[in-house]
Amino acid sequence: MATKQFGIGIVGLGMALQPHALAIRDLEEAGRVRCLGGFSPSGDRRAGFAARWGWPVFDRLEALLNAPGLDLVLVLTPPGAHLPVAERVATAGKHLLVEKPLEIDLARAEALVAMADRAGVTLGVVFQHRWRPAALRLAEALAAGELGDLLSASATIRWWRDAAYFAQAGRGMRARDGGGVLLTQAIHTLDLLLHLAGPVARAFAFARTSPLRAIDTEDIVAASLEFASGAIGTLDATTVARPGFPERIELAGTKGSALLVAERLELHREGARPEILDHGSAGGGGADPMAFDHGPNRAMLAALLDAIEAGRPPPNAGASGLPVQRLITALLRSAAEGVALRP
Repeated sequence: MATKQFGIGIVGLGMALQPHALAIRDLEEAGRVRCLGGFSPSGDRRAGFAARWGWPVFDRLEALLNAPGLDLVLVLTPPGAHLPVAERVATAGKHLLVEKPLEIDLARAEALVAMADRAGVTLGVVFQHRWRPAALRLAEALAAGELGDLLSASATIRWWRDAAYFAQAGRGMRARDGGGVLLTQAIHTLDLLLHLAGPVARAFAFARTSPLRAIDTEDIVAASLEFASGAIGTLDATTVARPGFPERIELAGTKGSALLVAERLELHREGARPEILDHGSAGGGGADPMAFDHGPNRAMLAALLDAIEAGRPPPNAGASGLPVQRLITALLRSAAEGVALRP
């Protein structure tokens, strides 16, 4: 039974903040956590954070790290700042929850995981889609063999991002984000696909940058996937499909099929009535990237806290975020080199 109340700090007070802050507020009301405050180098963001959430603000990272009772720090900065911030947090002996992707490239992501391990702190990565109720039910069905042996596994992420989204300095550029639609938007669905269907053994991809925005990363990707299990499938990912549509994962096995559309699941099993679990098909696929329920964020954070208290690795351990980053790296290399690659 959980007994410890965790002190939580937040580094990075931009777009990614809202679902995490809502999750923290819920867990504060339950007595599980206490938010000690947030840090951003931006005075405007600090003021906005204090006004909306009522939590303390810090104008220096060191001041936050020295706050009495601090146990866990959420790192919500742009990806390229994750590693240096995480190093300072880990050096202070605090546990970490880092937004996706772990870092802007695979080498830095691997370095972040290794650094946390050396420091002896717990590192979690933000892949909250794994905690969506429909995704949990689908994972349970697959583990129980309800769909039989997997034959086909595909993901479709046809989203839209408008001019206002790309107006923020550096957004969509390699220097800030490390990648485009794969690393920044589709990574959640890709991670969930791997979580459900297992690792990809080989991939062949095409990637393009549309003329719709002045960025140097891809915003259109199509790929064929061969899984280690022998299943095959496709990936269709873009942010040029206005007004934006719910992401989809489609699985077919020897005993049935599944369709997961955002948080709505259809299970079609041999000899059984269809099972539908509907928590909504809306999400962050349209112009508002934050238009999704924060419940999975809350469940993810609670699971991380439970793991830290029990002294065991969390379900979203940092190392669990590396397979999807390896796949994305292979997909972009495949598109550049015109060959099939193994992640």
